[in-house]
Amino acid sequence: MKQKRKTPVRRGAAVKSGDVGEVRIIGGDWGGRKLPVLQAEGLRPTSDRVRETLFNWLQFEVPGARCLDLFAGSGALGFEALSRGAKSCCFLELSAENTRQLQANRQSLQADQAEIHQTDSVQWIQQQSSQAFDIVFIDPPFHKGLLEPVWQGLLQNGWLAEEAWIYLEQENGLDWPEIPESCSLYREKKTSQVKYALFHYQARQAESRI
Repeated sequence: MKQKRKTPVRRGAAVKSGDVGEVRIIGGDWGGRKLPVLQAEGLRPTSDRVRETLFNWLQFEVPGARCLDLFAGSGALGFEALSRGAKSCCFLELSAENTRQLQANRQSLQADQAEIHQTDSVQWIQQQSSQAFDIVFIDPPFHKGLLEPVWQGLLQNGWLAEEAWIYLEQENGLDWPEIPESCSLYREKKTSQVKYALFHYQARQAESRI
């Protein structure tokens, strides 16, 4: 008897809260592992194709890095970084359900270097920093105007290490927030749906403008 194939949930399709999908870790120690992900409205894991490109860009920067995954959602970016040798990753996620799934995936992977907080990323980043991060992933929900305030808070409140890398992802067709001279565009690409880029922050350039 043939088994019925599961119908994949398309991006943009209506989904029932509590439905479960999965994301695959591409490389590193956990390469090939599939993690359960709640399929909730607004949750849009970064695709395998985009993640593979991003981590090719970052391949020499990830080992030993302290990472911050804002609007973590599925945690695909942060867990990929940990799999590839990042020292630690702090995940921020507003949804209680998504946060519980992140915690379950941390336990499944035995990822003790993952720190998970249920919190509003926009409000959290407006505070003065308690630590500086080497790599920051910013992939907010689309159509909510969240990228600009987070970007500004990140730059103004001391969250970036002296030589930090910042990943931005947003809907295709929009301009990036105003980029200061302390940040230079390293790589940029587009798909049919998203626009994504990696920026390099250099603290000495920022200080020289003060």
